Amino acid sequence: MSGIVSLPRIMGHRGAAASAPENTLAGIRQAAAYGAVWVEFDVKLTADGIPVLMHDDSLKRTTGKDALASELSLADFRALDAGSWFGPEFAGETVPSLEETLGLLRELDMAANIEIKPSPGEEADTVTKTIEVLERVWPATSPAPLMSSFSRRSLEALQKQAPKLPRGYLVEELPDDWSSIAKDLGCVTIHHYAKAVTARQVTETKAAGYGLAVYTVNDPEQARELLEWGIDCLITDAPDVIAQAIS
Repeated sequence: MSGIVSLPRIMGHRGAAASAPENTLAGIRQAAAYGAVWVEFDVKLTADGIPVLMHDDSLKRTTGKDALASELSLADFRALDAGSWFGPEFAGETVPSLEETLGLLRELDMAANIEIKPSPGEEADTVTKTIEVLERVWPATSPAPLMSSFSRRSLEALQKQAPKLPRGYLVEELPDDWSSIAKDLGCVTIHHYAKAVTARQVTETKAAGYGLAVYTVNDPEQARELLEWGIDCLITDAPDVIAQAIS
């Protein structure tokens, strides 16, 4: 396995997605206000190859624009409203670029789990452009972001292009050959869907030496149970609620 990473007990999911629009600077600020020191967010490319924060291939759900992320330039993205869908107080919130987001993280002294969420056919390109931004703006003296993805092609590209960056293998259901996959990809963490993970899988993952993050944990009772099983990190939309529940 390459690199090391010390996972936090709580990580804000897409910022603080229960309290602010996901994958926005407002969401990251809200996570920080709740005391989170790590946030997870999704990165994909614009049509002109700029990494921005966006989960879905379609922009409809979070901006109202009936288009694909891969079809619009950064200038087009600038004109979108990524906050009104969540609440009127967030009207005019923009889709931030990765570069803007990293700047805010530096201001807030926060660490990041960057999920590579490529549009179809852009699995390697999304990695390339993301690394270019990181190399340009992220201080070498700061802890390296944890890079994760469901896409094996993206993880392979990360392994080839930036082998020193720690990598996380994202799954909904843990496949039988998960250990060999994670080893081949040089991953140091496993990120498992909370509704599918079992106590046995937690034990096996930890015994194999991997850090274990579980998403998306918004129920206090579930959070406490998962910690009892031995998971390392709760990725949550509600870092305030979960922090109170496990304190």
